[in-house]
Amino acid sequence: MTSFDRSSPPPNPQDPAADQKAVTQAALFDAFGGIRGTVETMLPGLLFVMIYTINKDVRSSAIAAGAVAVLLVIVRLLRKDTVKHAFSGVFGVGVGVAFALFTGSAKGFYLPGMIYGAGLGVAFTLSALVGFPLLGVILGPVFKENLSWRTRNPGRKKAYTKASLAWGIIFLAKYAILFPLYWWGDATQLGWVLIALKLPPMVLAVYFTWVFLAKAPPPIDVIAEYEAEEAAEKAAKAAARERGV
Repeated sequence: MTSFDRSSPPPNPQDPAADQKAVTQAALFDAFGGIRGTVETMLPGLLFVMIYTINKDVRSSAIAAGAVAVLLVIVRLLRKDTVKHAFSGVFGVGVGVAFALFTGSAKGFYLPGMIYGAGLGVAFTLSALVGFPLLGVILGPVFKENLSWRTRNPGRKKAYTKASLAWGIIFLAKYAILFPLYWWGDATQLGWVLIALKLPPMVLAVYFTWVFLAKAPPPIDVIAEYEAEEAAEKAAKAAARERGV
């Protein structure tokens, strides 16, 4: 853990509801990268639009954004920090850089991320409507419940469904604003609006997720169940061997 990350708080047996909220908050903070992950996600795009605003040169803007994305990953590797968010960020930036250089248009830098985000909005919405909420698939391993919420914890399934629908609506609303700008606005306008809309929708979606999950039943720790079953099986085999001696 770095100073930018939060660890799970110790349990509070005197107030299980407060403990559930705190654990949910810590898990969400970790799952979505925390403050540092958010900064790393925003920095390459911010650098791109700043440089392009000044010199209107797609190539230098794209190269600078790609370089800083790679640098962020290298820093994490040197510090032996978690790199999953940094790697996902550098991949997204890399695709944007490739599009920008290939098309020669600054808008090309933003297009892959916009398509991906709009696709996520559709996926979150559809998954909620068909009863297999995507957010449960994403967060299940974080809470060590995997997919147990689908059949064993209907309260959490309902919470995941509401949260996934919230993510879908928020994402679709965001890109309903951005795509008209992509088609009819200029690249500089699009870039700054994209930066402005980077954080608030994410914060809102995470907040709704926290509200729904904090009120839901606690997750079923299937990993602990498996370990307990394995330990009981080993103990039974050991007892059987002793009786056979």
